[in-house]
Amino acid sequence: MCEQQFLVFKTVAESKNITLAAKKLHMSQPSISLQIQNLEDHYGARLLDRTNKGVTLTRAGHVFYDNVCKILDMLHEAREQVNALGEDKRSEVYLGATLTIGEYVLPHLLAYLYRVRPDIDFKVKIANTEVISQDVLEKNIHIGFIEGPIPPNRDLKVESFWQDELVVVVPYHHPWAQRDSISLAELPQERMIVREVGSGTRKVMELALEEQGFDPSLLNITMELGSTQAIKQVVSAGLGMTVLSALTVRRECDQRVFKALRIQDAPVYRPLNILTHAQTAQTKDERYLIDLVHNRKLLSEVISMDYCAMDSFGVVSG
Repeated sequence: MCEQQFLVFKTVAESKNITLAAKKLHMSQPSISLQIQNLEDHYGARLLDRTNKGVTLTRAGHVFYDNVCKILDMLHEAREQVNALGEDKRSEVYLGATLTIGEYVLPHLLAYLYRVRPDIDFKVKIANTEVISQDVLEKNIHIGFIEGPIPPNRDLKVESFWQDELVVVVPYHHPWAQRDSISLAELPQERMIVREVGSGTRKVMELALEEQGFDPSLLNITMELGSTQAIKQVVSAGLGMTVLSALTVRRECDQRVFKALRIQDAPVYRPLNILTHAQTAQTKDERYLIDLVHNRKLLSEVISMDYCAMDSFGVVSG
């Protein structure tokens, strides 16, 4: 049996449809069907049940699928290790990140890595959590960085690397800027600027407030905007306050444009997670990046630094 046949079977099993599998693999449907039939003849077992609605794995098919995934992963890892031995061969790591991480964490991290690991090329995709998760599942992305939880999936490994605090953000000239914290009961007293309905950022904020027993409908929302950057511009102009990720206003707080106030009743956090394929072993360079991100002290220093200051940053390369 060849690798191509295993790949065809895996794609059909995951697509649950021969037509979709044929499109993904750029093959004809008869060719796909023939390869599946050859596998079933070779192993002497029916691997797929075929109906008008698509295909499903039989009991034997489930066992075969698990082993095929392991075999393909081993072949992929062997190929990468052999390729890495090639003369002047550069390593490539494919990353995905959701918007907040992609805008406020990843640029600092990549600037740091550019200096300590110039032998690695990082290919980056910015998208929402659903897209990044699917790309990790399909192995188009090696490592995903996402905000918040995702539905359980046995093929996805989720590791938290940062607890991102949601803070109340006011202009530095606001009377509340003399304080370090605020109670939930005080939030309705001021005009609130928020993301539009349906925004992931807004949903995280509302869920977090509800978990603390606060009804988001009590907020005095006077403006809804389509981006975090737009909200920051409006708040800096003194038109209201907002609730944002502490990461997104770190620089403006240092520059005394904003003051970030913690919520007294109970600090509100959301996890930032690393997403990898549970059935795929990471390469040495991928593992280096994951270990770096788990180093909370170093990551905090990297995020806090200006890109131009990183040349003098004392680091130890791997």
